Amino acid sequence: MRTREDFVQFLADALADLQNRPEDWENVTLENFLEAWGAWVGSMPGWCKNQGKELPDQPDWNLLAAMVMAARIYE
Repeated sequence: MRTREDFVQFLADALADLQNRPEDWENVTLENFLEAWGAWVGSMPGWCKNQGKELPDQPDWNLLAAMVMAARIYE
């Protein structure tokens, strides 16, 4: 994922996945999703370390997509 347009398409695909397979999503309400997203971002230094990556100063499109995917199931 390299462009804003790629990310827009990713979000549309994520929405379709939520609508078609809500059982695969732990956080199906906006409130739960945003809570999980915030918790995951708070834990992101550990995730980066486990992935062998440096904690970025600014997220790129790929990291934003990873955040969305994590927030769908993060508790």
